[in-house]
Amino acid sequence: MANEKDDKRFKATTPGKRFLKLAGMSASIAKNVASHKVKGLFRDDAAHAQSQEQLYSDIGRQIAQTLGEMKGAVMKVGQIASQVKDMLPDEVASALEVLQKESPPMPYPMIRRQLIKALGDTPENLFAHFDETPFAAASIGQVHRALTKEGEECVVKIQYPGVKESCDSDLKHLKRALKLAGLVKVSPEVIDQTFEEIRRMLYEELDYVHEAENIKLFRDYYQNHPYIIMPELIESLSSETVLTLTYVEGDPLQKVKEPEYSQDTINLIGYRIFETFGRQIYDLRAVHSDPHPGNFAFRPDGRIVLYDFGAVKRIPEETIDKLRKLVSDAIAGNVDTLDEHLLAIGVRQLGGKEPDHEFYNEWLDIFMAPFRDYEAFDFSESNLHKRIMGKFKRDGLKYIGSFQPSPETMHVDRVISGHYWTMVDLGVKVSFRPLVDEIVLRKAAA
Repeated sequence: MANEKDDKRFKATTPGKRFLKLAGMSASIAKNVASHKVKGLFRDDAAHAQSQEQLYSDIGRQIAQTLGEMKGAVMKVGQIASQVKDMLPDEVASALEVLQKESPPMPYPMIRRQLIKALGDTPENLFAHFDETPFAAASIGQVHRALTKEGEECVVKIQYPGVKESCDSDLKHLKRALKLAGLVKVSPEVIDQTFEEIRRMLYEELDYVHEAENIKLFRDYYQNHPYIIMPELIESLSSETVLTLTYVEGDPLQKVKEPEYSQDTINLIGYRIFETFGRQIYDLRAVHSDPHPGNFAFRPDGRIVLYDFGAVKRIPEETIDKLRKLVSDAIAGNVDTLDEHLLAIGVRQLGGKEPDHEFYNEWLDIFMAPFRDYEAFDFSESNLHKRIMGKFKRDGLKYIGSFQPSPETMHVDRVISGHYWTMVDLGVKVSFRPLVDEIVLRKAAA
């Protein structure tokens, strides 16, 4: 009987039922927004602004709760939205950050049936031991520890049932819900482009055969690497919906602290994280684009373990060239050319107010702080995120039609934003300027 209850709680519902849940959320949000607008007619500006912040916070929590309960594509979109903060109101994006944490796991009987369906046999027959309690749980699947028949420790990632089948419907209805609620701050065209890019990315993440190819690509690139460690694929125990990898041990982010890790080692790890994703972008032209802390582990000797290669973005040579020119001129403070570069990568759009030099100089002062100087930048005391939010609030309305998230660079933006918070959590004190010189500027000058 307990199994039946579990099934009812976690069973992937039909597209229609999922739509009703999203539609109910959207209707509730739209009602609250309309009520806020009516009440705003009788409030002064300060009271209205305070009420709006509270409204957006409440909406954010409501969206986070709904998406967290549904798992699948919509939960993944919520995770991405919390990292792409210029698409939604700040309060909504902040509330969605809860989706970055692990979600409730799916009951083992359902996982067992998924394994049988994907690999053609029971976990008892496939493995010497299979841990029924998951090691980790996420939006589209969960991970279990196991032992192969040969005695090798491994992890098994199992995709939730029905996720792929409901993906298109979920994305369609979530996009509609966000538009109806009037929450998205960019043009309808950009929303469509962004959701299409998210859809493409999700279908890649849902195809574990594709992820296996990503693992092979990165293992070849990091073969005999001095500080990057990766798991190996066990092909005989993998399929389109099940991925089995060798177990590679490391400490999670929250354990990287003194005394086990000295400040020098923490600084070294931070430096290596930046070098790793920088070389992925500019050398490998394929970046591990899910900076969730659970996808990385660390060792006291400064080595870094990479996990989960479902979200890997191949970056065209043309985009690399655009990014290199943008970074080169940003470091040099060449404000005259910034607008041209931002237009080229799709961040700036024509039709809105044209930013002046003062506007760009202020942004450069914020964004280039960890990269411009050769003196160490102290992330433990960083207020860059507060300065960014302050500037958004101050200039957002003035330049509302001037900037937009770019589908071309969305993945890179996500990586930078995610790793910024990793640096803050670690308390890294280091200058990235030598790496910018080596990876970006010298090649730009060549």
